[in-house]
Amino acid sequence: MDEARPGSSPFARVGRREFGYNTRQVDRFLTKARGYYNAEDPDSEAISSNEVRAMAFDPAKGGYEPQAVDAALDRLEDVFAQRERDLLISTKGEDAWLRQIGRTAAVLRRRLHRPAGERFRRPAKEKSSSYAIEDVDRLCDELLQYLEDDVPMSVDVVRRAVFREARGADGYEENQVDVFLDRVVELMAGID
Repeated sequence: MDEARPGSSPFARVGRREFGYNTRQVDRFLTKARGYYNAEDPDSEAISSNEVRAMAFDPAKGGYEPQAVDAALDRLEDVFAQRERDLLISTKGEDAWLRQIGRTAAVLRRRLHRPAGERFRRPAKEKSSSYAIEDVDRLCDELLQYLEDDVPMSVDVVRRAVFREARGADGYEENQVDVFLDRVVELMAGID
């Protein structure tokens, strides 16, 4: 991991009146991650790739530029996912890793094989914010090609996916889609 020069910020900041990520929270997390990354004992203060992916920072005026921080977290997640994969292979063998990947891929494929428009549940509340079905289904079709036809796809396509907003039953429930996409990212980061 790159270390910032003493007295310098590791990321560019937004304007003083704009909102970015809270610098103290980002610095604290990256210091902890750097400590784990550089640790002799990989079990000490372990940080998982899932924790990196789930990390969120409070907005703060004049904070760090979000896109730069997000890109750094993506790279960090990939490094930790690779470490987790290597640890699994070294302790339990490559077959154990392949079984784990196979089980995860099978669960994801089952949902992806559902008919378009029926892959995820609809929000229970009429006015709830939801994701546009067509947008989510389009990404699901691409994921199915990645998983079954070896069509190349970057994990960043999934990480950066943005869906148009829908209302209520006109869209898919956001939380369910987000959790599914987290599993897809986990799988892709573990494979690549």
